[in-house]
This record gives sequence, structure tokens and C-alpha cells, in this order.
Amino acid sequence: MTQPLVQIRGLKKSFGTLRVLDGVDLDVAKGEAVCVIGPSGSGKTTLLRCINLLEPYDDGSIRVDGVEVGYDDNRKRRSERALAPIRADIGMVFQLFNLFPHLSALENVMLGLTKVRGISKAEAKDRATQWLTRVGLADKLQNLPSQLSGGQQQRVGIARAVAMEPKVLLLDEITSALDPELVGEVLQVVQGLARDGMTMIVVTHEMTFARDVGSRIVFMDEGRVIVEGASREVLANAASNERLKTFLARIEMKH
Repeated sequence: MTQPLVQIRGLKKSFGTLRVLDGVDLDVAKGEAVCVIGPSGSGKTTLLRCINLLEPYDDGSIRVDGVEVGYDDNRKRRSERALAPIRADIGMVFQLFNLFPHLSALENVMLGLTKVRGISKAEAKDRATQWLTRVGLADKLQNLPSQLSGGQQQRVGIARAVAMEPKVLLLDEITSALDPELVGEVLQVVQGLARDGMTMIVVTHEMTFARDVGSRIVFMDEGRVIVEGASREVLANAASNERLKTFLARIEMKH
């Protein structure tokens, strides 16, 4: 069996006395779109933030393409300089768009390409234009974030992450700050990436999306993986796990 692209073992993370991740194991194969679901406070966002070391983890191991993310072989935390090339291979799209307000859509996407990937401005401009066109924003290249809708800003965020050609893309509740009518346009972009074989870990409350796009669903509760399996099977057999059943019933009530 080939090695998983993302391999997480025994991951633990506490904030003070609060244990947020309590021994998480997870494998993600190349080309898989894994949807992580679960109630608020179950550790989903912290899991993503540990994968690219926005949050240092206390114990366990996270490997991306065979490389331990946060620590060297002596369990010493990597310096920011050593982390930079590892982080560049782990794209992240946030709940709140985190665009630079003074830069145009095009400049927002170009920035990481020139500063982190070190490619020329001309090549960065070409690549950024391609991706913004791909996410349906060819006519918005020069617009500032304040001149874009929430859905358009989030699509710039996705283009910015994917233009870096990461090995894995982390998406954290990317539709939760959007008006309901804008959710579809963003999820459509992610669906296209999944079809193209982009490896993704998606934290989401959109169950239809998880069922139709996710190759697998991982249900987390209280910092642990409770249920894991093929998306449609997990949702079809939800009744066999009381915690999952309760969670899905709550989600359906909200929608």
C-alpha cells in the first residue's frame, strides 16, 4: 500500500486544562477529499491549524508527504525558516477570507507566488490570472476585496491557496461566513478541484456537499474521531452511532 499523503498519529493538543485533540489518527491518500464534520468545539479547526502548524501540537505526529510538519527528528520544534517550505506545500483557506485589503484580487494571489515560491512577477501574474479565471473572477482582477462580495472574496482565497500548487489543501468552514445564496458558488469551485484530484481536508457543515464531494467523512466529537468511512455510507448508517445521529438531527433542524 502506498504511503498516505497526510498521516496523523496520536495527535494531542490542549489549551490550558482543556484537551481539544485527544489522540487523533487520520490518513488521507493523494487525490482524496476528506470532509471533517462534528459539533462546535469538537477540535475540527484545531486539527487543521495543527496540520500547517499555525497551532503547535503537544504530542503525536503529523506527516505530509513523509515529512514531519512541526518538529525535526529530535522532537525539536522547527524554526520559522525550516517551516516555510513545508507550509508552502499546505494550502489553507480560512472561514474569514484573510485577504490583504490594500491589494487587488490579482495582487493577493500573486503575493505568495513571488515571495514564497520565488517565481517571477510575469509568471506569477499569468498563474494568478489563470486561477482567478478558473474560479469565475476574470473580470475582477483589479478589484480590491472591499469591492467584492463575500463569495467572490472567498473564491480569491481559494485561488490564492491553489495557485501555490500545494500538496494538500485545508478548507476551514469556508462557507460559514457567507450569505446562503453565495454558498453554492464557492462549493462549486471546491467540487471542481475535487474532480481534478486535489487532495483536500474540508471542515464543513454542508452535509449535501460532504456526501456528494467527499470521498470520506470523518466525524469528530470531543477531540476524537468517532466515525470514519465512505461519505454516503457514513450518512446512510448514521443511526448506528448515537452521537452522529444526534449531530445530524441538529444540523437538519438548522437548515
